[in-house]
Amino acid sequence: MNMKKLAIALILSGLSVHTLKAGEPKQFNETVTAADSAIGQRQASVTAADSAIGQRPPKADSVTFNQLLGELAAYPVEGIVAPPVPMPDKTTQSAGKAAERYWITVFASDNHERTKLLEAGMDIVEIKSGKVSGFASKRTLDALSEKGFVVESKITMAQYVQQFGKDFPAADSVYHNYNETVELLETLAANNSDIASLFSIGKTIEGRDIWCLRINSNAKGEEASSKPGAVYIGNHHAREHLSNEVPLLFAAWLFDHKGDADVKKYINSLDIYVIPMLNPDGVEYDIKTGRYQWQRKNMRVNADKSIGVDLNRNYDSWWCEAGASHSTWSDTYCGAKAFSEPESQAVKNFMEARKNLKTHISYHSYAGTVLYPWGGTEEDVADPKDKQTFINIATEMGRLTGYHPEKSSDMYVASGDSCDWAYAAGKIFAFTIELEGSGFYPGAAAITKAVTNNVKAAVYLLSVTDNPYKTIK
Repeated sequence: MNMKKLAIALILSGLSVHTLKAGEPKQFNETVTAADSAIGQRQASVTAADSAIGQRPPKADSVTFNQLLGELAAYPVEGIVAPPVPMPDKTTQSAGKAAERYWITVFASDNHERTKLLEAGMDIVEIKSGKVSGFASKRTLDALSEKGFVVESKITMAQYVQQFGKDFPAADSVYHNYNETVELLETLAANNSDIASLFSIGKTIEGRDIWCLRINSNAKGEEASSKPGAVYIGNHHAREHLSNEVPLLFAAWLFDHKGDADVKKYINSLDIYVIPMLNPDGVEYDIKTGRYQWQRKNMRVNADKSIGVDLNRNYDSWWCEAGASHSTWSDTYCGAKAFSEPESQAVKNFMEARKNLKTHISYHSYAGTVLYPWGGTEEDVADPKDKQTFINIATEMGRLTGYHPEKSSDMYVASGDSCDWAYAAGKIFAFTIELEGSGFYPGAAAITKAVTNNVKAAVYLLSVTDNPYKTIK
């Protein structure tokens, strides 16, 4: 038994009873137990041959969740030693003063000023009254000065990690890396082969498969289906590891509850897709040395040898207008053109091939918000019926998660967003859920609450996928 399994048992042991409320799907009128969110057995790493296969066969030697929980419960908890505080690896940073990164706080009074900060290359992380904080390169600091922004405070990345990372939980290894994510997806597909299948929607810039778990009672792999569809996507941004855990463990929850009346109805009547890790290249880079790299983008090597494109600024929806940057070194670099990246292109191809898709959640962290279009413009969705449907669904998901529902551009305008594109291109009711947390690396303690509450919201979305307009009374 490894330390990761022990950590899983520790954090999942505190899941609580949820009391049924009026109008809420009845499957939550029961205890969400450790078995609800249990995750698959850790085995050998995925091989290069595996990654070359477009349709991965289910593993025959999978184990049940109950067996896994028995192993977890039997493991002793003494002798845990905390790993060192994660520090940026300077050897992987670009050379020169321009590559230096800082945590800064800047005065910004409204969404217009926040949008200009994004365009200057700042990666906004926190928004407080009259101020924003986030990451900026030396070049971004110079640009902010030229534009007249006042920087209230500035510390180096190393100082930031030392100041705010001292209490990083020892159980951070509970998070799934790419191989472990694929392994769990295989286990879930194998254990539920009557309703589940696993296929790749495409490959990343470094050649990794982007795996999709499909739940459908009579269609497998890439077969067409006329059932209304829902798709859940995580990890557009590499360092947002919690955004992988939520859809991944949501899938595990669905399988554990497939005999429940409501969940059984959704499985029989809907076409459900879970793509937990869209940016595995960035994820693996972020964790490969054991010291976090604070990587947001994918791993494209740009013409100037800088690394990465912001995948959530790369969609063809007001591409690279407000709230995005043409500067390759920026954390919000939009790419050479819309859909320039194989990861965003894979999402495009996936959604365009499935006209049955009705609803979508894209998971990010961290702000504790449920966002709906538009994000690339301050305008409202033009169709009043669609606008009210967005508001009603976001409000209910906000109630279930404890997050604040709002139009995406009320936070700041950000063009090239995946959910804007999904709605514009396919009239999919697409929502960005910004998970809770106090940072991009919140530790294992954040998983329990985030998964438990977001399972509620994800299942609620299934309950309206057959007809989102039924939320209008």
